[in-house]
Amino acid sequence: MELFFDIVIAGFLVIGGVFGIVGSFGLLKLNDRMSRLHAPTKATTLGVGGVLLASMTHAAVYEHHLSVHELMITLFLFLTAPITANFIAKVHIHRHDTPDSLPDAGEDKIWATHKKPENEVIGPEV
Repeated sequence: MELFFDIVIAGFLVIGGVFGIVGSFGLLKLNDRMSRLHAPTKATTLGVGGVLLASMTHAAVYEHHLSVHELMITLFLFLTAPITANFIAKVHIHRHDTPDSLPDAGEDKIWATHKKPENEVIGPEV
């Protein structure tokens, strides 16, 4: 039975390592900053998730206790990585694009990062 759990733990580590390498490779090889943003926030997050799953399995099988620390790290990582990527993308849009250089916004006709609708009031009405 130990051999089975060793294989499962090794599988989680290999999967985590492959995702980490793919994320790092994407960070280096993708064309522009916005494309490069997806590699570490998606693939590398899954890579760290694989390593944390291996650690949780090892703690449960060999140390005979449920490790909540890895679960909390995974939850925090999966919640914060997309939010951070969104903030970085918005900063990139504000620093490098103008409203005229952005693609068509579709039915809304506005980009939320650059314009506000004419009837929207920001701040207290005086």
